Amino acid sequence: MQMKKLRLLAVRDVKEELLRELIRRGCVEISELEGEIEGTELEGLLHRESTDVSALRSKHAALVHAVELLDVYAPKKTKLLAAKPELEDRVLLDDTGLTGALKVAEAIESSDARIKRIAAEESRQRSVIESLQPWLGLDLPLDFEGTERCGVLLGTMPGRIQLADAEAAIAQVDEEAELFSVRSDKKEHDVLLVCMKGQLPAMQDALRPFGFTPSPLTSMHGTARECLLNAEQSLKELAAEKENCTQYIVDDAVHRSELKLAADRVGVKISLAEAEDRLCGTDSVVAMEGWFPAEREDELAEVFERFGCAWEALDPAEDEYPKVPVKLKNNKFTNALNMVTNMYSLPAYGSVDPNPLMAPFFILFYGLMMADMGYGVIMILAALVAMKKIKPREGTLSFCQLLLYGGISTFVMGALTGGLFGDAPKVIAGMFGSTWEGLPALFSPVRDSNAVLYGAMVLGVIHLNVGMAVNFHEKLRHGDKAGAILEEGSQFIILLGGVLFGLQMLVFKDAELLKKLGLGVMILGAAMLLIGSTRGAKGFGIVTAPFSCLYSTLTGWFGDVLSYSRIMALMLAGGVVAQVFNTIAAMPSAKGVTPVSGLIFIVVFLIGHALNFALNLLGCFVHDLRLQCLEFFGKFYQDGGKPFEPLCIRTKYINPQQ
Repeated sequence: MQMKKLRLLAVRDVKEELLRELIRRGCVEISELEGEIEGTELEGLLHRESTDVSALRSKHAALVHAVELLDVYAPKKTKLLAAKPELEDRVLLDDTGLTGALKVAEAIESSDARIKRIAAEESRQRSVIESLQPWLGLDLPLDFEGTERCGVLLGTMPGRIQLADAEAAIAQVDEEAELFSVRSDKKEHDVLLVCMKGQLPAMQDALRPFGFTPSPLTSMHGTARECLLNAEQSLKELAAEKENCTQYIVDDAVHRSELKLAADRVGVKISLAEAEDRLCGTDSVVAMEGWFPAEREDELAEVFERFGCAWEALDPAEDEYPKVPVKLKNNKFTNALNMVTNMYSLPAYGSVDPNPLMAPFFILFYGLMMADMGYGVIMILAALVAMKKIKPREGTLSFCQLLLYGGISTFVMGALTGGLFGDAPKVIAGMFGSTWEGLPALFSPVRDSNAVLYGAMVLGVIHLNVGMAVNFHEKLRHGDKAGAILEEGSQFIILLGGVLFGLQMLVFKDAELLKKLGLGVMILGAAMLLIGSTRGAKGFGIVTAPFSCLYSTLTGWFGDVLSYSRIMALMLAGGVVAQVFNTIAAMPSAKGVTPVSGLIFIVVFLIGHALNFALNLLGCFVHDLRLQCLEFFGKFYQDGGKPFEPLCIRTKYINPQQ
C-alpha cells in the first residue's frame, strides 16, 4: 500500500478521545517524535508525554494469570474449533467492572500462592514422617539431652559398619559408655549413645571414623511416635485448608468471562498508553507523527477536522523509504501467501509486492508435490470447517486460505495423475478379484517420471524468468535501462536462442537456418551479458569480470533449474509411499477378503496414510517455500520492510466486531 506521513497538532483536552477514535479506526501507526525535534527550535518547547504503562502491564499480567489459574483448577469444556466471542469496540474501550475483576484476580492469585505454600509444607511434613520411622521404637523424647551428669546423643552410621567395632572404640575412651542400636538395616544403623556429659566430645571424635552423624531430629519435642502423630495431624489440616483454597478458586470460575473481558480491556489501555508515550507536547497542545495508508486519508481527514486538529499528510521521500512501514494490499487469493512472505521478510517500501506473483506458482507447485485427490479433499474440508467454526483472522486466516487453495490444487493434480490415496481404488478392487487398472491418469509420476522431471524443470525456467522479468521492469522504472538490457535482457536473448536451437534439434530437424539463427541469438545474448559484466569494473577486474560472470551465470542457472526436480521427487515419493501402505494393508486379503483381513486393511490403511499425509503436508510446504524464497525471490526481491503496526484493538480472548 502507498503510505503517507502524518504530522498533527491537537489541543490537549481532546488527546484521549482522539487516541480512542484512532484505535477504533486501526489505520495509524504512531512513531517516535523525539528524533524529529532534536536539534530544532522545538526541542525546548515540546516534552514527551508519559503514562504509567508498567502499572497497566502488571494489572494485565494479573488478570491473564487469574484466567490461566481458573483453566487449571476449574477447566471449562469448550467446543472443538470454537470461535472467540465478539464485542463492539465501545465495550472493549469501557472501564466498567475493571476494579472488581482485579480484586477477583488478586484473590485467585492469593489462594494459588497459599496452595503452593501448603504443598511445600506438606512436602516438609512427609519428609519429617519419613525421617521419624527409624526412631519409632525409642520411648525417649527426641530432644532429651540426659540427666545432670549423663549425656544422650542420637545418630546414624552406615550399614556396612560393625557395631561391635564402634562399641570397642568408645570403650577405649570410657568403659561406662554404651551404644544402643535402635534400628539396623543394610543402609544404616540408628543408634543411641549414652555417656558422661563431659565425655560427649571425645565420644564423637571416637565415632567419627565410623561415619557417625548426629541426628537432626533432636530439635523436635516429644517421642518419635508423638512427633509422628503431630505430623500426620498437620497433614490432615493442611489437606483441608488446601481443599478450601482450591474450592475458593473453583467458586470464582463464575467470573471467568469477566476476567477475560477485563484482561482485554486492560490490553487496549496498554496500547493507548504506549501510543500516548510516543507523543510530545506543551501544557496545552500535543504533537503526533506517524504513518497511514493513503487510501484512508479521506476517512482520517473527517476525524481530524472533527477534533479541530492541525495536520498534514506528506508522501515519503525516497531517502525516507527505509523508515516507511509496509502493509501489503491483498485480495482473498493473494492474502493466503501473507504467511509465506512474513516468514521470509516483508518487501522494502517502494519495491514489488511478491504475493500476486508468487501465489499461482506456490499453489501449483504444492498441488504437484502432493498430487492426490484424497489428501486434497481432506485439506479442503479441514480449511472450510476451520474458517466456519473459528472465524480466523490475520495470520490464522492466511494459513486456512493457503490450506484451502493448496487442497484444491492437490485435488486437481491428483485427478490428472489418477491418485486417490495412492492406488487405493485399484488395490481395493484387486482384493475382490477384479483386474481393473484403477483411475484414468493423464500422466503418472511412477510410470512417467522422466516426463514429470522435464516438466518440473520447464516450470522452473518459467518461474525464474517471471522473477527476472519483474527485476527487468523494476530497473527500467528506476531509470537503469542499461542494467535491465545488459543483465536480464541478455539472459532473455540467450534463452530465446536456446529455445530456437532446441526446436531445431527436437522438432524441425531439417531446418538448418533455425539452428544457425538460434546459435546466433545465443552468441548475441552472451556478448551482451559479457559487456554488461564489465560495468563498474576497474583495472584488471575488466578482464576477469566476464569470466566470473559467465561462470556464475551458467552454474547459477543450472543449480536453480535443477532445484525444481524436487517437485518430481516429492510427487514420486508421496505416491510410492501411499502405494506401499496400500499393498501392505491388502496382503492379508491375498486369498480373499475376510472380516479379519478387512479390519487389518482398514487399520493399516488409516495409519499409513495418516503418516504419509502428515509428512507430505509439511515436506511439500517446506520445499515449496524454498523454491519461492531462494530461487524466485533471488531474482528480484528486495527485503527488509518494516511491518506496519497501527494503533488498533488487539485482544487475547475476545474479538472486536468487524
